[in-house]
Amino acid sequence: MQTNFDEYGPERILEVYDPKTKMHGVLVVHNTARGPGKGGIRLVSDITTEEVMGLAQAMTWKNALADIPFGGAKAGIKADPKTVDKIALMRAFARKIRQLVPSVYIAGPDMNTTEKEMAAFADEIGDLKASTGKPSSIGGLPHELGSTGFGVAHSTRVALEHAKMPISGASVALEGFGNVGTFTMKHLEELGAKIVAVSDSKGTAFLASGFQYEKAMETKAKKGTITAYEGAKVLPAAELFTQQVDVLIPGARPNVITAQNVSQIKAKVIIEAANIPMTHEIEQQLAKKGILVVPDFVANAGGVISSYCEHIGTTPSQMFSIVKDKVVANTSLVLSSAKELRTRDAALHIAKQRVRDAMDVRGW
Repeated sequence: MQTNFDEYGPERILEVYDPKTKMHGVLVVHNTARGPGKGGIRLVSDITTEEVMGLAQAMTWKNALADIPFGGAKAGIKADPKTVDKIALMRAFARKIRQLVPSVYIAGPDMNTTEKEMAAFADEIGDLKASTGKPSSIGGLPHELGSTGFGVAHSTRVALEHAKMPISGASVALEGFGNVGTFTMKHLEELGAKIVAVSDSKGTAFLASGFQYEKAMETKAKKGTITAYEGAKVLPAAELFTQQVDVLIPGARPNVITAQNVSQIKAKVIIEAANIPMTHEIEQQLAKKGILVVPDFVANAGGVISSYCEHIGTTPSQMFSIVKDKVVANTSLVLSSAKELRTRDAALHIAKQRVRDAMDVRGW
């Protein structure tokens, strides 16, 4: 993921090392015109500065499009998550960047970092506003509340309205049955949609009459997989994407819609709940076929909106209300602006304009 220096940033690239713990970290603050740079800290053995730069830039656009007063940033700690003391490394990283937190950078959980690491980070900084994604016992709004899946469901409702299709009875294929997938199913069911295909690591479960959320959760808890759902037909995982459905929701892995299966996609609407489920070229091919695609940073913004709500101290019920309002407004805006542009280009244009406006009023 390559990022060039341009009119938007990055503003700071900081590489830090702690000889005692051997913590090797990178922080990239891409743009702070709209507020402190916000983005997670991932802990992986092969992280590069270039990758963190690209992720920080993506957070600038994601936060601007979500319409929350944060800029974009990202951090990475280079270590094997299976062998290191993650808390010790997180505290060492916090010490090295303390002077920037939370005025310039606010942390959050990411790959291989959880609410425990976020609590340690905030404690080391000495300010609970240093991070989001903290445990609820210290004012956090944990992801277990399901803000991302809730937002995905409401983004789906808006997209179907835009496509002149009722959500009541709309058939849905859902990839992934973890945190995002389970809450997406719950809220889509409440909105009247019919989930007919769900996949997890064991395969795809298909049920023409539709899955029931409570029974699906019970099946997952008892059997460990949605494919054990009573009466469901079990198919290979890859066949989820080619089902004859109204809505397809890739919600787990990146690059699942490819040159190999794009011609077999039968859904009329695709909601990108996962990050980068296809390349921009594949998105263009789908658009040419008349398939409506809601880009990832529009559809899955519930998580970043929830982190903003945690930062300002809302209750969970206030958070859900804010997530709904913002996801609905932003999905509507992107789809109505996309007449001449692809939906992703329209979304990016809106995000960049919001950042540009903030830079202008600050005289940057």
